Amino acid sequence: MQAVQVDARRIALERERGIWPDRVLTDYLDRWIDERGNATAIIGYREESGTTTRLSWRELGERVARIAQGLAARGVGKGDVVSLQLPNWWEFVAVHLACLRVGAITNPLMPIFRHRELSFMVGHAESKVFIAPSRFRGFDHGALARSLSYELPLLEHVFLVDGDGPDSFEQALLAAPADPAFARGTPLDGNGLVQLLYTSGTTGEPKGVLHTSNTLLGTILQFIERLQCDDREVVFMPSPLAHQAGFAYGLMLGVVLGVPIVLLDIWHPRRAAELMEQYRATYTFASTPFLADLAQFDDIEQRDLRAFRLFVTSGAPIPPVVVKQARQNLGVKVIASWGMSEVCSATTTLLSEHKVEESDGIAMPGSEVKVVDDQDNEMPRGQQGSLRVRSAALFVGYLKRPQLYGVDEQGWFNTGDIARMDDEGYIRICGREKDIVIRGGENIPVVEIEAALYRMPGVLEAAIVGMPDPRLGERACAFVAAQPGAQIDMTSMRAFLEAQQISKSFWPERLEILEQLPRNPTGKVLKFVLRQMAQKLVEQASPRSAT
Repeated sequence: MQAVQVDARRIALERERGIWPDRVLTDYLDRWIDERGNATAIIGYREESGTTTRLSWRELGERVARIAQGLAARGVGKGDVVSLQLPNWWEFVAVHLACLRVGAITNPLMPIFRHRELSFMVGHAESKVFIAPSRFRGFDHGALARSLSYELPLLEHVFLVDGDGPDSFEQALLAAPADPAFARGTPLDGNGLVQLLYTSGTTGEPKGVLHTSNTLLGTILQFIERLQCDDREVVFMPSPLAHQAGFAYGLMLGVVLGVPIVLLDIWHPRRAAELMEQYRATYTFASTPFLADLAQFDDIEQRDLRAFRLFVTSGAPIPPVVVKQARQNLGVKVIASWGMSEVCSATTTLLSEHKVEESDGIAMPGSEVKVVDDQDNEMPRGQQGSLRVRSAALFVGYLKRPQLYGVDEQGWFNTGDIARMDDEGYIRICGREKDIVIRGGENIPVVEIEAALYRMPGVLEAAIVGMPDPRLGERACAFVAAQPGAQIDMTSMRAFLEAQQISKSFWPERLEILEQLPRNPTGKVLKFVLRQMAQKLVEQASPRSAT
């Protein structure tokens, strides 16, 4: 893989600030093997088979050593990329730790990805190894993985979990006794590359985000301190480990704290509630749809979730009604967060839940945020502008795309988000720069109108995008998913928005009812898909018919 060096000036700055720990995740693993060898490390539940795998820290360490030995035997070493398209299984955790043992870079890939995404990402990463399930959710991942090995000349090895034959993960990487040489340590230091994570693709253009051990561990340690996490936690993780939420704030956070990580591979609120109750989960990090599903589940109040204290959510503003339901039905504190693959969670609200319903949080220790205009001048508080972030958690580059690394000489990164900041420093994400709807020269506050529509009776979810218009430039088109039996039309929507005292100039001028909004695997609405749909609507009918 193309070498990426962390800037020496940044290393000096971060050492002065004291946020980077100059450690690697295997340092924590080694500690827990020594101090808590028989304590539970992972509880992995597989929905399709109904089976549970429970591993202690010592058992996890033994499997990590075997996998590391198997990778090294096949020529995988420092700087090589290992791609893994695994669900939330214990194998995911073990493979990442094994990569650290040999100095390789972990490239997590969503299980929902298919040939188009995988051929690009695995090829672009120049991965030496690709690990996938033999089958998952009815799909033949094994056949797809083997096809990639034929197409990509640099992909030397494919291993399939639950496979058979020469490419069986179990036979190739777990069967041999562990060599003590792979039982401890790592050739990496804190500034070594450990993760290559492709952006989720809400814009349709994935980029390979590169993180070091320091950029990831630094923010996780600050997150732990802010939210007062300790060794009494039981981490429940339904978010994909192949996404930064699951990877950093599930897998890594659990290993740093040395606490059990309960993994769920297929989301269903009933199963989630059962596992949370059974294992006395205390904490999770997941996107807003997960919180809504759990808080609104029919018999959730009958579950004993007294241990569950903290639900951190990110990816979209939390509808106030969902916060209220979570407090009432789950008895949990809700923490709002803003982040991205490039910078993890740069802001969160506090344990006091101050402004959780109206903001996306205040900057984490080690992070700074500001809102600027087109000339990079800071905007007055309360006014929208472009969001910039400067952080110890900031990534170190895009693989093979240095020209896209939008970090200025002062270390500020252009996030591509539009936000406003209040007098206390709390930010509110108002949309992506590409999501702005400008009607006749006036910016429509998309996020606020979406939040209002969420409060409308009968609405499950809502999203607004721009629809091209020859006279005004754009008009707002609302895509809404309705509850079963609900009758929602333009008349009722306009009446509701009027009752909410929202200016008529901000009302959507077209309404489309969908069974569900298109989302990526982490729950983010795919607005580029909705914009394409809106474009087709314009092509099929005159603008006049849309109003």
